[in-house]
Amino acid sequence: MFVDEAQIWVKAGDGGNGCVSFRREKFIPKGGPDGGDGGKGGDVYFHSVENIDTLTDFASKHHWQAQKGQPGSGNNKHGANGQDLIIKVPPGTLIYDTDLDLMLKDMNEVGLKVRVCRGGRGGKGNKAFATATNQTPRNATNGKPGQERNIKLELKLIADVGLVGMPNAGKSTLISRCSAARPKIADYPFTTIEPVLGIVELSGFRRFVLADIPGLIEGAHDGAGLGYEFLKHIERTTILAHILDIMPTDGSDPAENYHAIRNELEQYSKILAQKPEIIIANKIDLAPDSPHEIGQRPPSHGVKKVKELQEKLQQPIHPISAVTGSGVKELTELLWQKVKELKH
Repeated sequence: MFVDEAQIWVKAGDGGNGCVSFRREKFIPKGGPDGGDGGKGGDVYFHSVENIDTLTDFASKHHWQAQKGQPGSGNNKHGANGQDLIIKVPPGTLIYDTDLDLMLKDMNEVGLKVRVCRGGRGGKGNKAFATATNQTPRNATNGKPGQERNIKLELKLIADVGLVGMPNAGKSTLISRCSAARPKIADYPFTTIEPVLGIVELSGFRRFVLADIPGLIEGAHDGAGLGYEFLKHIERTTILAHILDIMPTDGSDPAENYHAIRNELEQYSKILAQKPEIIIANKIDLAPDSPHEIGQRPPSHGVKKVKELQEKLQQPIHPISAVTGSGVKELTELLWQKVKELKH
């Protein structure tokens, strides 16, 4: 199950209480105070780690609390400090304090660690209150309570390339062709119902991360279909890969489909719409007289349908067949090169 939002309550540990105690030793009839201080409560941290890509752990557990500090004891023994609570989250998690309506941290890198709640200080034992005029104090203080917060977690996946397009344009087939990701693939719309990440491995130890989100339809920015819910996952991408079906089964015009998706991106986020984009014409194996052998490079202007599309959009079009693999190798090399240029 893919979970990208969660509401939780976190609390740091309370400090341990101070101790009231007096020395009782043989041959020392009037021992002084020896009550130790209480231990400090544990802090609460969030830590972004690899190999986690969802907030599923927070779907069933809503209360997270660090360990309390232990009380002090006689013989000036300090109570043990409470153990810190380190909550692991996927990279790309946004941490909000809902009561303050404040974003505390954007965990946009692997290895980031941030403290959100400080543990309470331990109380003082009666030894701390001994003075020249008060040599037998009988008072101690309680530990301070640890901080607590109501936290909202929101995940925005971190990927180099974000795949966008209409349902059944072939995004899932493409990501399964060029990475180890295995999304569900079928011949009906909205086969993909949650984002999928795939790592594309190239020669020379080169790699980039590809994100496939559910297909967009007109009105997605207003909540139509599944796209609006997941558009946030391509906000962090370096480049967009816009996949067009050049042989739509519904008879629609690929150029009109392109403009419809572009409009949805602009309605959702101007920043998202301004990201660099590569346009991909998929399913060239369905067009007549088109190359379809695996690994065969399609002509520079593609088949007739691709050429018509390029004339309408007046932009470079990269024809591929995600099913047969034709043109996919050249596409992944181009995507890697673009990502490298934009990141440097």
